Amino acid sequence: MNPVLKYLNSLPVLEQAAFAARCGTSVGYLRKACSKKQRLGESLCINLERESGRVLTVEQLRPDADWAYVRNSTAVQAISAQPATESIASEVQ
Repeated sequence: MNPVLKYLNSLPVLEQAAFAARCGTSVGYLRKACSKKQRLGESLCINLERESGRVLTVEQLRPDADWAYVRNSTAVQAISAQPATESIASEVQ
């Protein structure tokens, strides 16, 4: 069974709609996309991962995307966004 459908079906009906809304979509769209085996957009995959508490993962939903690069890029950006004084102070310690 499709992991999105499996996750949706594990939720009470009222929570399904709330979950889909937090992801920026609807239950109807998710069910239709899964039944037609449509490729979900990257942003939706990220929302699904976040809102499911990582029960659904972007790697599982879109294995064609290089999520390892994206995850590592985010960490590198966070480090490089630190003020230089913080970076230097942490290196000295």
